[in-house]
Amino acid sequence: MTQHYDVVVLGSGNAGMAAAGAARAAGKSVAIVESRDVGGTCPIRGCVPKKVLVAAAQTLHQIERASAHHIHVDDVRLNWPDLMARERTFVDGVSEDFAASLESRGIDLFEGAARFAGTDRIAVGDQILHAEKIVIATGSTPRPLPIPGADHLITSDDVLEMDTLPGSLVFIGGGVIAFELAHVLARAGTEVTILEAMPRILSDLDPDLVAHLHTESERIGIRIETDVVVKEAVLDGNRLTVNANRDGEPVSFSADRVVNGAGRIPDVHRLDLDAGGIEHDGTKILVDTALRSVSNPNVFVAGDALTGTAQLSALATYEGKQVGKSLVNGTLHAPDYHVVPSAVYTVPALASVGLTEAQATEKGLKFSVKSNDMTDWRSARTHAETVAYAKILIDDDSEEILGAHLIGHGAEEVIHLFAFAMKHGVTASEIADTVYAYPTFSSDIKFLV
Repeated sequence: MTQHYDVVVLGSGNAGMAAAGAARAAGKSVAIVESRDVGGTCPIRGCVPKKVLVAAAQTLHQIERASAHHIHVDDVRLNWPDLMARERTFVDGVSEDFAASLESRGIDLFEGAARFAGTDRIAVGDQILHAEKIVIATGSTPRPLPIPGADHLITSDDVLEMDTLPGSLVFIGGGVIAFELAHVLARAGTEVTILEAMPRILSDLDPDLVAHLHTESERIGIRIETDVVVKEAVLDGNRLTVNANRDGEPVSFSADRVVNGAGRIPDVHRLDLDAGGIEHDGTKILVDTALRSVSNPNVFVAGDALTGTAQLSALATYEGKQVGKSLVNGTLHAPDYHVVPSAVYTVPALASVGLTEAQATEKGLKFSVKSNDMTDWRSARTHAETVAYAKILIDDDSEEILGAHLIGHGAEEVIHLFAFAMKHGVTASEIADTVYAYPTFSSDIKFLV
């Protein structure tokens, strides 16, 4: 059976929903194909449930600092099963709500695995969907670890569903997700070890900020091992042993659970891209600046199915909207990645927007760096912050903000002030001349520039 649509979207996450919504609002016939949960990763097994656990970790962090406020807290215990039950209240019914939203807008939903059956056709089971335009928004999947014993490892998805708190846990890979979950688990009482193959953790982020996070992570009991090349994972009764090399010497780490924290890659390997005439290298789909396939102009890609762009839910929505504009207007709309704020939801959080110092130097820009350790500032001392540091890059000629990097000090919220300034060309002098409600972390922004 063949059905015709103006637009067929593969994936019902942030990117897919945004593209489908824009097309449908313009009167186009639209179908979405989803192979797993309607709504995608973020609300079901990513950002939303993870943030529930992070909020608990933030509360534990506040309790840890209670003595600084002369508050004495005894018998602090986290009930992990009850916390997981609370987390599920944020997830239960979400897929049904998204499916109902699609139905109410007249977007047809096909549940099942999609694959290309031609340059303009998608097969879902025994159904064929013929489309004028196709959007690949299938998200990402954990990067496979090519080591013996990899089948014994769990993923971040599994961590978000653990009903029992493990006594010890090892992350293979020290990426953003690993650190966010490590900060939750360590505060909950798990002995956490992070194994990173690179010389330093979170190598894409500003090294000075990362150094503060590294120190704070170790302060709360997280063991961080760098320059570690993992060779295998061996099941030993109810525990796992990770065997590795460091500086040519064998090392091993044992834990109750081991997590594949090696990051995520586009989930496109089951789509039969060759049948769709789509140029790719097995993981990366080659696209132009408007996110359109270079070999099949009727196919667009958005969200985590892309490579080379940050895997952020808000960015996926933005990319989906840009693709939606291209579908509706008939002219191509290229995303602008100049200002994309992001946060690592450790406790405290690390947030960034714009260029790092290394990137600005590589571009040959003339700029000044304003760095401040704010742990002795009144605002930080008021809240007994354990980490508070900022690095701001300012263009020497225009005084515009080139990049902002914060840890602690409400970083995940304050970063948006810098993003707004960068988006609209607000200069450092104009930021400093603005009146802010005081005392707040935001009011300190004028001293950071």
